[in-house]
Amino acid sequence: MARYVLAIDQGTTGSTALVLDQRLSVKAKANVEFRQIFPKPGWVEHDLDDIWTATLKAIAAAMRQASIKPAELQAIGITNQRETTLLWDRHSGRPIHNAIVWQDRRTADLCNELKAKGKEPWIREKTGLGRRTATSVSAPSIRRCSGS
Repeated sequence: MARYVLAIDQGTTGSTALVLDQRLSVKAKANVEFRQIFPKPGWVEHDLDDIWTATLKAIAAAMRQASIKPAELQAIGITNQRETTLLWDRHSGRPIHNAIVWQDRRTADLCNELKAKGKEPWIREKTGLGRRTATSVSAPSIRRCSGS
């Protein structure tokens, strides 16, 4: 039985699924976009159910195009938006807020305040982010979502 790798790229505007054979040749590719939510100027959100649905549709389409069954997958690799922030209720498994996308600017004032207090090196050390303190750092977004 042939073996394949499923690669999932969950990006900012959609989910892409690739099926690769043992020589790493692309056997199939599918992309499903999801909506961008702009509640206010400078704010960017994603509905987590939209992301999940788009990802499932992309996987199904790619596997259908490649004419393979799940048992033929040897591995699955995933890459995502990294600095997009999402929170869910650990008991229900349901999102408690839309994802706050890495492009969102609502935490700019808090990030500037942290920079003014000299916290930028500490943030770089803790997050591994090589660039200047930015609104894409997850902690301010989590603080905003959780009401802390």
